[in-house]
Amino acid sequence: MSSITPQDIKREFFRSKMGIAGIIILGMLIIISIITIIIFPVETFQEWNNPNSWMTYPKTAIPVWVNLLVFEKIPEHKILMNPNIEKKSNQEINLSSYQFSFNFEYDQFPNDFIYSYTAEYINSPLLEMSVIRPDGIEIKLISTALPHSNAITNHEDKIFSTDAIIKKELLLNNEKFRFQIDNLSAEDIIFSKTERNEPLKGNYVFLINLYEINEKSEIIKSNLIIGGKAFGIMGTDELRRDLAIGLLWGTPLALFIGLVVSIASVVAGLVYGVYSGFKGKKTDEALMRFNDVIYALPALPFLIILSVTISNSIFVMIGFLMIFGWVGIAKVARSMSLQIKTRGYVEAATMMGQKDSKMIFKHILPQLLPYAFASVAISVPAAITTEAGLSFLGLGDPSFPTWGQILHDANIFGAAARGLWWWIIPPGIMIAITGLAFVFIGNALDSIINPKLKR
Repeated sequence: MSSITPQDIKREFFRSKMGIAGIIILGMLIIISIITIIIFPVETFQEWNNPNSWMTYPKTAIPVWVNLLVFEKIPEHKILMNPNIEKKSNQEINLSSYQFSFNFEYDQFPNDFIYSYTAEYINSPLLEMSVIRPDGIEIKLISTALPHSNAITNHEDKIFSTDAIIKKELLLNNEKFRFQIDNLSAEDIIFSKTERNEPLKGNYVFLINLYEINEKSEIIKSNLIIGGKAFGIMGTDELRRDLAIGLLWGTPLALFIGLVVSIASVVAGLVYGVYSGFKGKKTDEALMRFNDVIYALPALPFLIILSVTISNSIFVMIGFLMIFGWVGIAKVARSMSLQIKTRGYVEAATMMGQKDSKMIFKHILPQLLPYAFASVAISVPAAITTEAGLSFLGLGDPSFPTWGQILHDANIFGAAARGLWWWIIPPGIMIAITGLAFVFIGNALDSIINPKLKR
């Protein structure tokens, strides 16, 4: 082992196709992590379990790219936030008009629509909402006076397609349609062809008018949601959360958990094993018996018990994984230490009276660095999959969107039975890809430091 230099390891590693593949995959994961941290602020995943942060998103929406693979286009969920604003005055009447225009080119009806607004006004302005269809038909949806106020006030409200007043207005305007509308929803009526119950494709304009006498009123915050069945790159879950954000944030979290646990475990195991082998005799015997006790403990059941009784914090879990991760490495490090300490330069340094700590850190541990690097790489997948397993069982930290936590939520809401594949397959693939990267790197390093494996 002493004949292997860092230059030899580097040269042999980059000759390995497996090692290069592992580095490429790991590099991509690191790039994804950096982009995620830059683009999405920390507050994004801190709001992961806050339902109010995801209210404008649809439930269990399929990824939008599925429309490229199917013949019947699925309506996409649209959140329109920047209306065209026009202001007019006619003697005493002031009109503020807000127009949301969008193109509807889908083969199914939208789920619903929601108009959310905040109006600043005095007295009691009149709010009217209507929609202009691609065929030129204008349908009045609602006409209502805002609550009266003698002082300037801000009024927040939402108008839903399921509101009874909208269905009543549609029934009053029944002459514009040639089919029975009693059993249809508001969105089915608005987006239907007049001759048959099929979606009418083209440009729709939702028009919101605010009328006020003498005083000037305005809508200071306004957005229109057209509820669809497809949203985002990776869709949404039952709690309306954007799964793309969860998957992206899961990448740096997985690398953090895997690397911290593996590095800490390898360092602790190397120091423990080398010290035990170097000291020998009663010290070695006592340390190895303690090592055997830890090694004999069933790790997963013990981790489950500790998570339930102490805490399910992700940092506590990392600490538990470190406790059970070093024992196997310590045994191997001890056997290597027993071999190295018999070499001439170690015996000479001992005869010269060098301290044990200097002997260990200067003459023995440097000889084990190739093994340490390989052990770190191979230990990362075990840490990631263990965290994922605990999270899947409901023992993880729910405040962090790890891949295991996403799979746990999918299991809770029966995603597999409901066919919500985009909630299950992507986090599983990410766990497999991350583990594969470190397995490739670890096996490439292992074949270098163990020539027998290479042959």
